[in-house]
Amino acid sequence: MKKIAIILCALLLSAASFAQTYNLDFTQTRRLKVSGKTTVMKGHLDYDGKEKLSMIYSDPEGDYFIIDGNMVKMSLMGKSGELDATKVPMVALQRSTLLNCLSGNWKQAAEDNNATTSVTEKTGFRTVKITAAGVIPRGGYKSVTLTYRIKDGRVSRLILEEPAGIENTYEMR
Repeated sequence: MKKIAIILCALLLSAASFAQTYNLDFTQTRRLKVSGKTTVMKGHLDYDGKEKLSMIYSDPEGDYFIIDGNMVKMSLMGKSGELDATKVPMVALQRSTLLNCLSGNWKQAAEDNNATTSVTEKTGFRTVKITAAGVIPRGGYKSVTLTYRIKDGRVSRLILEEPAGIENTYEMR
Protein backbone atom coordinates (compact mmCIF):
# COMPACT_ATOMS: atom_id res chain seq x y z
CA MET A 1 0.00 0.00 0.00
CA LYS A 2 2.84 2.37 0.90
CA LYS A 3 4.54 1.62 -2.44
CA ILE A 4 1.36 2.54 -4.37
CA ALA A 5 1.11 5.84 -2.46
CA ILE A 6 4.73 6.68 -3.33
CA ILE A 7 4.16 5.90 -7.02
CA LEU A 8 0.95 7.97 -7.07
CA CYS A 9 2.73 10.87 -5.39
CA ALA A 10 5.58 10.71 -7.95
CA LEU A 11 3.08 10.72 -10.83
CA LEU A 12 1.25 13.73 -9.40
CA LEU A 13 4.50 15.63 -8.91
CA SER A 14 5.64 14.94 -12.46
CA ALA A 15 2.26 16.09 -13.82
CA ALA A 16 2.43 19.24 -11.70
CA SER A 17 5.90 20.12 -13.01
CA PHE A 18 4.61 19.75 -16.58
CA ALA A 19 1.80 22.29 -16.05
CA GLN A 20 3.77 25.40 -15.05
CA THR A 21 1.89 28.46 -13.86
CA TYR A 22 3.29 31.96 -14.18
CA ASN A 23 2.62 35.28 -12.51
CA LEU A 24 5.55 37.53 -13.36
CA ASP A 25 6.79 40.62 -15.13
CA PHE A 26 8.42 40.45 -18.55
CA THR A 27 10.29 42.59 -21.04
CA GLN A 28 9.64 42.00 -24.74
CA THR A 29 12.11 43.12 -27.36
CA ARG A 30 10.73 43.10 -30.90
CA ARG A 31 13.36 43.31 -33.63
CA LEU A 32 12.77 43.66 -37.36
CA LYS A 33 15.76 41.92 -38.94
CA VAL A 34 15.50 43.74 -42.28
CA SER A 35 15.55 47.28 -40.87
CA GLY A 36 17.19 46.58 -37.52
CA LYS A 37 14.39 48.55 -35.81
CA THR A 38 13.93 47.49 -32.20
CA THR A 39 10.97 48.14 -29.90
CA VAL A 40 11.06 47.36 -26.18
CA MET A 41 7.81 46.70 -24.31
CA LYS A 42 7.12 45.75 -20.69
CA GLY A 43 4.26 44.06 -18.95
CA HIS A 44 2.90 41.39 -16.66
CA LEU A 45 2.20 37.76 -17.60
CA ASP A 46 -0.31 35.46 -15.90
CA TYR A 47 -0.65 31.85 -17.07
CA ASP A 48 -2.79 29.19 -15.40
CA GLY A 49 -0.80 26.22 -16.76
CA LYS A 50 -3.59 25.18 -19.12
CA GLU A 51 -5.68 27.41 -21.36
CA LYS A 52 -5.53 30.94 -19.94
CA LEU A 53 -2.75 33.42 -20.55
CA SER A 54 -2.77 37.17 -20.21
CA MET A 55 0.00 39.55 -21.09
CA ILE A 56 -0.98 43.05 -19.96
CA TYR A 57 1.49 45.71 -21.08
CA SER A 58 2.48 48.64 -18.89
CA ASP A 59 4.65 50.04 -21.69
CA PRO A 60 2.94 50.74 -24.00
CA GLU A 61 0.11 51.12 -21.54
CA GLY A 62 -3.17 49.60 -22.68
CA ASP A 63 -1.73 46.93 -24.99
CA TYR A 64 -2.63 43.32 -24.21
CA PHE A 65 -2.51 39.76 -25.52
CA ILE A 66 -4.96 37.28 -23.99
CA ILE A 67 -5.66 33.59 -24.57
CA ASP A 68 -8.87 32.43 -22.94
CA GLY A 69 -9.56 28.87 -24.05
CA ASN A 70 -9.84 29.05 -27.84
CA MET A 71 -10.29 32.82 -27.94
CA VAL A 72 -7.28 35.03 -28.65
CA LYS A 73 -7.76 38.73 -27.91
CA MET A 74 -5.17 41.38 -28.58
CA SER A 75 -4.46 45.04 -28.81
CA LEU A 76 -0.82 45.42 -29.82
CA MET A 77 1.01 48.27 -31.49
CA GLY A 78 -2.19 49.93 -32.73
CA LYS A 79 -3.82 46.74 -34.01
CA SER A 80 -6.61 44.96 -32.18
CA GLY A 81 -8.78 41.93 -32.71
CA GLU A 82 -10.49 38.92 -31.26
CA LEU A 83 -10.09 35.56 -33.01
CA ASP A 84 -11.43 32.06 -32.44
CA ALA A 85 -8.55 29.59 -32.78
CA THR A 86 -10.99 26.83 -33.79
CA LYS A 87 -11.84 28.86 -36.92
CA VAL A 88 -8.43 30.30 -37.80
CA PRO A 89 -5.73 27.58 -38.14
CA MET A 90 -2.88 30.12 -38.13
CA VAL A 91 -4.03 31.50 -34.77
CA ALA A 92 -4.55 27.96 -33.44
CA LEU A 93 -0.91 27.11 -34.22
CA GLN A 94 0.46 30.27 -32.61
CA ARG A 95 -1.78 29.76 -29.55
CA SER A 96 -0.76 26.14 -29.05
CA THR A 97 2.94 26.88 -29.62
CA LEU A 98 2.97 29.57 -26.94
CA LEU A 99 0.98 27.50 -24.42
CA ASN A 100 3.08 24.37 -25.06
CA CYS A 101 6.35 26.27 -24.67
CA LEU A 102 5.29 27.86 -21.38
CA SER A 103 4.00 24.56 -19.98
CA GLY A 104 7.25 22.74 -20.82
CA ASN A 105 5.73 20.69 -23.64
CA TRP A 106 8.29 21.86 -26.20
CA LYS A 107 8.26 18.51 -28.02
CA GLN A 108 4.64 19.12 -29.04
CA ALA A 109 5.50 22.69 -30.10
CA ALA A 110 8.27 21.28 -32.33
CA GLU A 111 5.95 18.68 -33.86
CA ASP A 112 3.26 21.31 -34.54
CA ASN A 113 5.78 23.56 -36.29
CA ASN A 114 7.35 20.80 -38.42
CA ALA A 115 10.63 21.36 -36.61
CA THR A 116 13.71 19.68 -35.22
CA THR A 117 15.07 20.28 -31.74
CA SER A 118 18.38 20.53 -29.97
CA VAL A 119 18.86 20.71 -26.22
CA THR A 120 21.87 22.01 -24.30
CA GLU A 121 22.45 22.48 -20.58
CA LYS A 122 24.76 24.98 -18.95
CA THR A 123 25.05 26.46 -15.45
CA GLY A 124 21.55 25.68 -14.20
CA PHE A 125 19.72 26.34 -17.47
CA ARG A 126 18.40 24.13 -20.25
CA THR A 127 18.14 25.73 -23.70
CA VAL A 128 15.83 24.17 -26.23
CA LYS A 129 16.12 25.31 -29.84
CA ILE A 130 13.20 24.43 -32.11
CA THR A 131 14.04 24.99 -35.79
CA ALA A 132 11.73 24.57 -38.77
CA ALA A 133 12.85 21.54 -40.75
CA GLY A 134 11.20 22.35 -44.07
CA VAL A 135 8.08 24.16 -45.07
CA ILE A 136 6.97 26.31 -42.17
CA PRO A 137 3.25 25.88 -41.50
CA ARG A 138 1.21 29.08 -41.95
CA GLY A 139 1.36 30.87 -38.63
CA GLY A 140 4.34 28.76 -37.57
CA TYR A 141 7.74 29.95 -36.46
CA LYS A 142 11.10 29.74 -38.22
CA SER A 143 12.61 29.06 -34.81
CA VAL A 144 11.75 29.09 -31.13
CA THR A 145 14.44 29.24 -28.46
CA LEU A 146 13.45 28.47 -24.88
CA THR A 147 15.62 28.80 -21.82
CA TYR A 148 14.31 26.89 -18.81
CA ARG A 149 15.68 26.99 -15.29
CA ILE A 150 16.65 23.39 -14.51
CA LYS A 151 15.76 23.65 -10.79
CA ASP A 152 12.06 24.29 -11.41
CA GLY A 153 11.49 23.98 -15.19
CA ARG A 154 10.25 27.57 -15.57
CA VAL A 155 10.88 29.55 -18.74
CA SER A 156 13.22 32.48 -18.16
CA ARG A 157 13.62 33.46 -21.82
CA LEU A 158 11.56 32.83 -24.94
CA ILE A 159 12.59 33.87 -28.46
CA LEU A 160 10.06 33.54 -31.30
CA GLU A 161 11.39 34.09 -34.82
CA GLU A 162 8.77 34.53 -37.50
CA PRO A 163 9.44 33.64 -41.17
CA ALA A 164 9.05 37.33 -42.13
CA GLY A 165 12.15 38.21 -40.08
CA ILE A 166 10.47 39.51 -36.93
CA GLU A 167 12.06 38.31 -33.70
CA ASN A 168 10.33 38.67 -30.33
CA THR A 169 12.42 38.03 -27.23
CA TYR A 170 10.66 37.72 -23.87
CA GLU A 171 12.77 37.99 -20.72
CA MET A 172 10.85 36.79 -17.66
CA ARG A 173 11.58 38.25 -14.21
